[in-house]
Amino acid sequence: MTATSADQSTAKVTKPATKSVLNESKQIERAAMLIGMGARMQVLESETTLSYERLIRLYKEVAGKSPSKGQLPFSTDWFLTWQENIHSSLFLNIYEYLSKGIDLDAVDQLTKAYRLYIEQIEMAQVEPLLSFTRAWRLVKFVDAGMLTRTKCAQCGGQFVTELYENRHYTCGLCNPPARAGKSKAAGSLMLH
Repeated sequence: MTATSADQSTAKVTKPATKSVLNESKQIERAAMLIGMGARMQVLESETTLSYERLIRLYKEVAGKSPSKGQLPFSTDWFLTWQENIHSSLFLNIYEYLSKGIDLDAVDQLTKAYRLYIEQIEMAQVEPLLSFTRAWRLVKFVDAGMLTRTKCAQCGGQFVTELYENRHYTCGLCNPPARAGKSKAAGSLMLH
């Protein structure tokens, strides 16, 4: 009986230490940053320890509106279509580069890579196609072994592909689809 009461008193001492004001403040700051970058609720729930109710209130305060409803897309197909693949590959290459050079936690690495992706896209004067939530999902797909990077046989660049892509892979920049660059729609890449 004394061992049980000792275990309970130890549990009482340990429990308040895990719920610190400082940790909660960091979690709120992280969630606010993610909301500002366009993260959906599923991302916030996965990447913070805040309750769903707190995240809803914080989302409304930061974004000025209620969060979008519905599930996140769970298909790898979006990342494999022509322009989306180029954007996804740019982001993933930045993400992988950061993993080699700087010791960051997963969320910091993701946010830094996404900011660099946006910076590169804006410099190219192209509309970004990859949302923050899609970038998060892409990293999850790669971590789960559902997508990978494959070297283009022509240019040598690394592009997002299915796991078992052949070794003679040619990227969408070296071999664009027949109608590529013909549209002046926002976000289209103009080939010269």
